[in-house]
Amino acid sequence: MVQGVGFRPFVYQLAAKHNLKGWVCNTSGDVKIEVEGEKRSLGRFLKDLEAQAPPLAHLEDVSVTNHTPQGYSSFEIRHSVAEEGKYQLVSPDIATCQPCLREVLAPDDRRYRYPFTNCTNCGPRFTIIEDIPYDRPKTTMRSFKMCPLCQREYDDPMDRRFHAQPNACSKCGPTLKLVDGDGNTVRCGDVLATAARLLNEGRILAVKGLGGFLFACDATNEGAVKLLRERKRRPFKPLAIMVATLEEAKKHCVVSEKEAELLNSSQCPIVLLKRKGSSSVSPSVAPNLGYLGVMLPYTPLHHVLLRETGLPLVMTSGNLSEEPIAKDNDEALRRLKGIPDYFLMHNRDIYSRYDDSVTIVELGKPQIVRRARGYAPYPVHLPCRSRQILACGAELKSTFSLTKDNYAFVSQHIGDLENLETMEHFETTLELYKKLFRIEPEVVAYDMHPEYLSTKYAKSLGEREKLPLVPVQHHHAHIVSCMVENGVADKVMGVAFDGTGYGTDGRIWGGEFLIADYKGFERVGHFEYVPLPGGTVAIERPYRMAMSYLLTLLGKDALAPDLAFLKEVSSQEIDLVVKQVEKGINSPWTSSSGRLFDAVSALIGVRGRIDYEAQAAIEMEMAADERERWSYPFSVVERDGVNVVHFKGMFSGIIQDLKGGVAQGMIAMKFHRTMAEVVVLMCLRLSARNGIKKVALSGGVFQNRLLLRLTVAALEKAGFEVLTHSKAPTNDGGVSLGQAVIASFAAAR
Repeated sequence: MVQGVGFRPFVYQLAAKHNLKGWVCNTSGDVKIEVEGEKRSLGRFLKDLEAQAPPLAHLEDVSVTNHTPQGYSSFEIRHSVAEEGKYQLVSPDIATCQPCLREVLAPDDRRYRYPFTNCTNCGPRFTIIEDIPYDRPKTTMRSFKMCPLCQREYDDPMDRRFHAQPNACSKCGPTLKLVDGDGNTVRCGDVLATAARLLNEGRILAVKGLGGFLFACDATNEGAVKLLRERKRRPFKPLAIMVATLEEAKKHCVVSEKEAELLNSSQCPIVLLKRKGSSSVSPSVAPNLGYLGVMLPYTPLHHVLLRETGLPLVMTSGNLSEEPIAKDNDEALRRLKGIPDYFLMHNRDIYSRYDDSVTIVELGKPQIVRRARGYAPYPVHLPCRSRQILACGAELKSTFSLTKDNYAFVSQHIGDLENLETMEHFETTLELYKKLFRIEPEVVAYDMHPEYLSTKYAKSLGEREKLPLVPVQHHHAHIVSCMVENGVADKVMGVAFDGTGYGTDGRIWGGEFLIADYKGFERVGHFEYVPLPGGTVAIERPYRMAMSYLLTLLGKDALAPDLAFLKEVSSQEIDLVVKQVEKGINSPWTSSSGRLFDAVSALIGVRGRIDYEAQAAIEMEMAADERERWSYPFSVVERDGVNVVHFKGMFSGIIQDLKGGVAQGMIAMKFHRTMAEVVVLMCLRLSARNGIKKVALSGGVFQNRLLLRLTVAALEKAGFEVLTHSKAPTNDGGVSLGQAVIASFAAAR
C-alpha cells in the first residue's frame, strides 16, 4: 500500500539525502523508481527505502533491476501512469494525525478550526476514491480547485501535503452547513459553534462524517438519549460514544495499555471498554451492559465539536433500524427525517458508505467485531494464489470477499441483508471493489441457506454470467476464516458456536465440532437437537427456547407453574408452544449454541424477549458472577461416529438451583464454565482419535468475552494450541473470507 500515504515525497526526500537523480511515479499496479548515482549511495537508498517508509505504507515486495545510467540532472516526481488490468492496494480512511490536529487547534494557524484539514498521513481515502491511480481527478475532491497556498503545498515534494489529494483549506475546500429537520438552512455566523450549542441544549444532530451520517447527542443527558432511541427505533441495542481525549475516556472506563493504543491508532475504531461506576454517561447508552463502546475523534470536525461541547457525545450510525448508514445530503434529509432536530452537513461527496469499526482487546490482542472504517479495504493475505472469486457471505453482519493473487479483499461491514436498501448497498460496494482491484469473478461462492438474500444473489449472478457456483457450509466457512488469518493450512479441530447455520442434513446447526481444512470438513460432534418452536419467533422470544429444552429433555412436568420465567408468558402461548414441540408443528430442529444461551438466559430470568441479536446472551454474560467456581453436569453420547452433547443434567441442575434460591449471577457463571468444559472434553475425546492438537474457535457466540477467556484457558491447560480471530470478525462478518478460500480450493480441483 504505497498510494495516498506520502510514499512519493518520501522517495524524493530519500533521493535528495543520498544525492541520487532520477524519478518516481505511481502506476495502476505499483510505484516505479529509477535512481542513479554512486553505488554505495544506491545501497543505502535501498536499505532506507524499506526501513524508513512512511508509517501508513506497507511494502510487500521490492524488485530491483540494473540499467545503464541515463545521466539524469535531478530527481523528479512524474505523473501517474494508468495500466490496463493492473491494481494497487487502496488505503482505508485514516484518523487525523497529530501535526494536522495541532494546526486545527492553533488560533494563529490558517487551518484553525477547519473541519476538513488533512495531509498525506491522514484524512479520507477509500470513501472519496472512484478509481485508481489515486489522483485528485478520480476522487470526489475534483470539484474543489485549490487556492494558491494549498496548490503550493500540493506541488512541493518537501511538504507533508505533497499530492495529498483531499488537500484544502477554508478558502478553497469543502464547507459546512447547518439545516433544520425540514432542510431549511440555519443562518449563523459560526456553524460549528452553533452545532455545539445545540448539542449542549440537548438537541439531536445528524452529523455528516467520513463514510456517512452519525446521530449525535449529549451522552450524559438521559432525556436526549432516550429520545434518540425512540426516534431511531432502537430501544436497547447499545450506542457508541465519542470523547475528546484518551484522558476523558479514562474518566468513564477502565482503559488498558493495549486498549489505549487501539483508541489512539490511525484506525481509531470503537473500542468496547469496561465502564466505571462513576461515569456520568447515561445508563440508557448501553442498558444492562458493563461495557461502553468508546471512540476518539477521527476527523477535525469531530475534534472541534467535542472540544467545544465539552461533553461525551453519542455517535451512532445515521440510519433507521437496520437500514444502511445515510451518506448523501438529500438522502439523509429524506431517510432520516423526524429523527434529528438538525443536520450538520458538508458538500464533500462520499463515494462509498463506511461504518465505524468496532473492536475489543481480549487475550492480549485486538479483535475486530465489525470491520469497516480504518481497516477495509486493506486485504487479508491468503496462503496461496487464488483465482478471482466472489464470496457473497451470510445474511447477518454481511460482508463479501473478492480474491485475486494472494489477497482476499473483505468488504467493509454491509449490514443485515434483510431489506432492499442494504442489498443495494451490497451491490454498489461490490461494483466499486471490482473496479478498484480489477477483479472479474470467475467463480461465485455462497452460503448453503436457500433463503439468504446473499445466496439468491449469488445463484442469480452465476446463472446470468454462466459462472461456476460453489455452495459452502456456514460453519466450515467460519473455521476456515479463522485458519486463514492465523496462517494455518493443516487440519484443525474447529469449534463453531453461533445462532444459525444451515446444515448438510437440512437442519439448523450452531453448536458444531468439525475436523476441517481448506478442502473440506467432517462433522464429528454437535449439541443435541431440540425444536425451535415457531421458527424465528423463538429467536425473538428466548423463553420459547427455554420451554423447548425443558419439554424435550425433562418432559412436560418440567414446565412447573412456579418457574418464574413462565409468569411472563400467557397460558395460551404456553399451550401453543407445547403443541408445536410435541407435534413438530413449525418447529425446525436445531443444534444452535446461540439458542442454548438464549434458553438459559430466559430460564434464569435475565431476558425473555430480545430487541437485538444476542441480547439475551450478552446480558447473561454481564450478569455472571466470576466468583462462582462450579459447573453443571452434561453427557456425551457417540452415535455412528459422531459425538453428541446432551444437556439434561445441566437443565436439571439449573432448575434445582433456581428452586434452592441460588443467585442468578452464580447460575450464569456455572453455565459459562459448563460451556468451556464441554469444549475441552469434546476436543480431548476427538484428539485422542485423530491426534490433532490445534483448535480453531469461531462463530458469533465467541464474541462472548467471558466464554472465550474460559475456553482458551482451559484448552491451553489441556495442551491444545488455540486459534482465535483478530483480523476478521468471529461473527458472520468473517464468513465470506472462509467461503472465498474454500471455493478457491474447490475450483482448483
